[in-house]
Amino acid sequence: MTLARLDRYEQSRVGQCGHRAVVVGGSMAGLCAARVLSDAFTEVVVLERDRLPSEPVARDGAPQTSQPHAMLEAGRLTLNDLFPGFDREVRALGGLKLNMAEAVDWYDRGGVVADADADLPALYASRPLFEHVVRERLRDRDGIVLRDDCHFIGCEHDAAAGRITGVRFRDGGAETTLDAQLTVDATGRTSRTPTWLADHGYPTPEVERVTVDITYSTVRITRPPERQRAVLIAPEPARPRGAAMVPVEGNRWEVVLQGLHGERSPVDRETFLDWAAALPLDAVADRLRSQEWVSDIQRYPFPASIRRRYDTLSAFPDGLAVTGDAIASFNPVYGQGMSVAALDALALHLELPDGIDGLGLRLFDRVGPIVDEAWQTAVRNDFVFEATTGPKPFGTALLNRYMDRLVTRAQDDGELTEAFQRVFRLERPSTSLLHPRILWRVFRPRLGSETEQSTT
Repeated sequence: MTLARLDRYEQSRVGQCGHRAVVVGGSMAGLCAARVLSDAFTEVVVLERDRLPSEPVARDGAPQTSQPHAMLEAGRLTLNDLFPGFDREVRALGGLKLNMAEAVDWYDRGGVVADADADLPALYASRPLFEHVVRERLRDRDGIVLRDDCHFIGCEHDAAAGRITGVRFRDGGAETTLDAQLTVDATGRTSRTPTWLADHGYPTPEVERVTVDITYSTVRITRPPERQRAVLIAPEPARPRGAAMVPVEGNRWEVVLQGLHGERSPVDRETFLDWAAALPLDAVADRLRSQEWVSDIQRYPFPASIRRRYDTLSAFPDGLAVTGDAIASFNPVYGQGMSVAALDALALHLELPDGIDGLGLRLFDRVGPIVDEAWQTAVRNDFVFEATTGPKPFGTALLNRYMDRLVTRAQDDGELTEAFQRVFRLERPSTSLLHPRILWRVFRPRLGSETEQSTT
């Protein structure tokens, strides 16, 4: 399901599901949902509280957009289906498409993983540029209306029918009601849908909360056009600090420093340089010293990953759906958010041909495996740190020991690098790492170990 393609399924017909759908929230999850809904509704209205810029710049009300964001392979392929030519447009505006197998210095478990003999394309750009390309494509699409500076108040509810019939919002100080056959909550981790459900007598989803207590700080520096490598340094229990240096548009690198469980990422230049100098790879500190800084340092806190278990509910109002971070908000270190949002939209596309009655629950069932794969991958790795708290997936300790060995072996085995990077990219399920071929490479004796044993 993860890499199911849009063109393999019957498209809905415009108007088949009703006259109007409303999407509350204009970030990537809401924009992707709007694109899919435009196949089945005559009109799709996106309500966004911020002013939507006409250029690829961070929105004032979304400070996290100034932090680096990754477009994993599952998201890249899905966005190219939703918006044909998406790759091309991002690159035309300065984004980069590089082979992750050979263009990334990835430091993890005490060493740099080996390059892989594989084609693992990755799209590098800022979050504002990704959103800008999608937003402009929606503006050019018939039947989609983007309304900014709109503050969502609540849903209109027909209690007798058990159905949401529209939304109320404030537009320029005036309260407005908009009728809709379907309302989609894409408001992110601050979603008020659970509170609304409780207030109206519906069951509410249980919440899984995994506390990671992360802060991450980002600065932009100049990048020589010929320098296009990325650097990823994973935090480890003995060093709960990580870093990334990602090439983006405008001949820039975005440099991010992360601190977990009490390590507060820096907000001043001197401390930023000190943190970088203490990293196990010199590349980040070298670039920070040699290149011009072209932005202030932006710090953003992320206390915990949150998953609302809508997939366990037995009742849910018709006319309402939830998507993106409003279902699950992941540790940003793994860069899963935008890609999962795109996959959620694909799941919505697959359910629309069956109509909107019961859509909310059907969508949760379809989205569940997508979220579960990303959640399990991220959360298991979070529990490498003893200070992480929350519900621990079954088998976490055993699987983490296995991953320790796999990644360590990947430092001189490009096939193992390829295997775990394809999982990281949401391209293959984590169970693929248990394939006999991978198990053999992880556990086979090294030649040096055999020689040493024979001479003992």
